[in-house]
Amino acid sequence: MVGFYGDTLGLKPIEATRTESWVEFDAGGIVLALHAIPSHIADQIEITSPPEVREETPLKLVFAVTDVKAEFERLSALGMVATLRPWGACDGVDPEGNVFQICSAAA
Repeated sequence: MVGFYGDTLGLKPIEATRTESWVEFDAGGIVLALHAIPSHIADQIEITSPPEVREETPLKLVFAVTDVKAEFERLSALGMVATLRPWGACDGVDPEGNVFQICSAAA
C-alpha cells in the first residue's frame, strides 16, 4: 500500500513520522496515514488480483489534480483499472480494493 500511494499516486511519505507499522503521506494540505493491522485480522482478509472492489464502505479518498484526464491516462498506462466518469472525475481501486477518486482541483 505504501508503494501504491507513494509511487503510483505520487504522495510524499513523511519520513520523520515513519515507523515499521506506520507511514504518513503529505497529501496536499492533509495527512493520509496508513498503518499495519494486527496479523490475526490481516489473516482474515483476502487480497485478490485484480482487487475485489470495496464499494460498500462509508468513505472514499478523493485527490484533487490539475488535469484529471492526464492522470487517468497515466494510471491506465501503469495498468491500473480506472473509470473516467461523465462529470469529469476518475475512480480507481487500490491494491486492497478501496475505491478512490481523482477530481479536478477547483481554482
